Amino acid sequence: MRSVTQMTDRRLSLSPLLTRMRDRSPGLAASLMGGALAAGLGLGSFAVLVMVLWIGSPYPDSGPEGALHVAAALWLLAHGVELIRTDTLSGLPMPVGVTPLLLLVLPVWLLHRAGRDASDAESEAGPRTAWAGVVMGYLSVGTAAALYASGGALRPSWAWTAVCLPLLALGAAGAGVWTAYGRPRGPMPPWMRRVPAALPLSGVRRSVGAPDSVAPEAPRFLGGVMRAAGAGVAVLVGGGALLVAASLVWHGGTARDSFLQLTDVWSGRFAVLLLCLALVPNAAVWGAAYGLGPGVVLGAGHVVGPLSGAAPGSLLPAFPLLAAVPGAGGPLSWASGAVPVAAGVTVAWFVVAAAVPGSGAGDAGWSRGRVVAAVVLAAGLCGVALAVLAGLAGGALGMAALAHFGPVWWQVGPVAVVWTGVVGVPVAVGVRGWRLREARPGTSSAGRVVRMPRPSWPSWLPWSSRARRSSADVSTATVPPAAAQPHPGVLDSSLEPCEPYVFLPDDVTGSPWHEDLRREARWEALKEASTPPEPPDSV
Repeated sequence: MRSVTQMTDRRLSLSPLLTRMRDRSPGLAASLMGGALAAGLGLGSFAVLVMVLWIGSPYPDSGPEGALHVAAALWLLAHGVELIRTDTLSGLPMPVGVTPLLLLVLPVWLLHRAGRDASDAESEAGPRTAWAGVVMGYLSVGTAAALYASGGALRPSWAWTAVCLPLLALGAAGAGVWTAYGRPRGPMPPWMRRVPAALPLSGVRRSVGAPDSVAPEAPRFLGGVMRAAGAGVAVLVGGGALLVAASLVWHGGTARDSFLQLTDVWSGRFAVLLLCLALVPNAAVWGAAYGLGPGVVLGAGHVVGPLSGAAPGSLLPAFPLLAAVPGAGGPLSWASGAVPVAAGVTVAWFVVAAAVPGSGAGDAGWSRGRVVAAVVLAAGLCGVALAVLAGLAGGALGMAALAHFGPVWWQVGPVAVVWTGVVGVPVAVGVRGWRLREARPGTSSAGRVVRMPRPSWPSWLPWSSRARRSSADVSTATVPPAAAQPHPGVLDSSLEPCEPYVFLPDDVTGSPWHEDLRREARWEALKEASTPPEPPDSV
C-alpha cells in the first residue's frame, strides 16, 4: 500500500507540460493516422490506375514492380514534384516538369478531409495538434514513397520533393482544420495593419483603410478586393477553356488524326484519353495566356500567341491538345482579346458591388479614390494568381528545345495586371457614378437622416459572417422633418437602429446548420480557453 501511495504521489507531481502532452497524445496519434491514411489512399488510387493500364497493355515494358514505381512517381508528380527520366535513347537524364493539374485535386481533397476529420467534435486534438499530426503523418508516407520511386525509371528530384510536398500538405491540411472550426476570420493580423500605415501618401492610406481612416471599412475593403480578384481569375481561366474548346472544334480533324496516330490498341487510347483529361486545366491556363497576349512556348525560341507571326511548329509531337494550337492570325486570334476585357469588366463590377452594396437612398458608398485603389489591388492579386497558375501549368519536358513548355509565368502575371487594371478602372468609376445617381433621391436639403439597419442573413447560415456589420456600417434614408410629417406614424428620430431578425428552426439537430452552430461554439470555446485569466487585484 505504501508503494502504491508513492507511485500516486509521483504521478501527481508531473509538470503541467507533461500533463498536457499526455492528454493530447490520443488526438495526436489519431491525426498522425489520418495523415498517413490520406497519403495511403492517394498512393493506392494511383497504383490501381497504373496497374489496370499495365495489365491491359499488350506490350508491357517491365513487371509489376516497375508499374508500382511509376505509380509512386506519378503520385509525386501530382504534388508538383519534378521527375527525372533515365531510360532515354541518348542515355542522358531528361526532366519531366509539367504537372497535370487535374491530378492535384485528389491529394488536396484527401488532405483537406484528413485535417477536417482530425478536428471534429469527437476528436481530442486541438487545431494545432490536428494540423501538425496530419502533416507529419502525410510527409512520413510521402518520404517513403519518394525513396521507393527513386529506384525506378522516373526518379523524383529531391529539391522539388523537399519544397512541393510540405507546402501542399501544410496548405491543404490547414484549410481542413480551418473549415472544421467554422472558417473563423478573427482580427486582422498586425503586419497587415502596419503595411497600409507605412504607405507614403495619405490619400492611398485612406483608400485602403489605414488607421487614420474609418477602421471598420478595412475588412469590407479587403473582402471586396479578394472577391473581385477571384472573379477575375475565374473569368480568365474560363475564357481560356472556351478558347481551347473552340480551337479543338476548329481543328477537329487534325486532333482526331493525332489521337489515332499515337496507338492502335484500346488500352493505349484509353491512357491517352486519361492524359488529355488530366491536362484540361493546364490547357485552360494556356488559353488564358494566349488570350492575354504573351502566348505559350512550344520549344526554345518558338512562341505561339495572337500577335505572333509564326505558325505552330511542325516538329511538335502528335498529341490532340497540341494539334489544336491555333495558327497565326485568324478569327480565333482576334476573338481571344475578349477574354482579358471580360476579366477587367468583372473585376470592376465586383468592386462596385462592394463599394455601393445597397440601393438605399443617401448611401454615398466608397469614394472614387478608394474604388480605383480597390481595382488596382484586385488587378495585382489577379496577376499574382495567374503567374502561379502559369508556373504550375508549364515546365520542362526535356533538354535543349524542350527545356520549357507552356506559358512563361513572369510574362503572364504582369500582362494580367495591366489588362485588368486598364479595363477595370474606368469601368468601375463609371458604374459607381451610375449606381450612385440611380440611388440618389430627389428630396430637399431640409430633410434629416434616419439610420436604418441593413438586411442580414440568419446567423445559422454558413455565409452569415459576410452580413455581420457594425452598427456604424448601415445605409441611410432621407425623410421629411418632424414638423412636415403628414401623419403621426412616420419614422421618428427617437427610434434606434433595429437588430437584425434571426430565425432559427426549432429542430436543427443533424442538419448542416446544426453542424455550423457546433463549429462556431467550438471556436468560441477555444478562444476563451486560450485567453489568459486576469490577475487578481492586490489588497
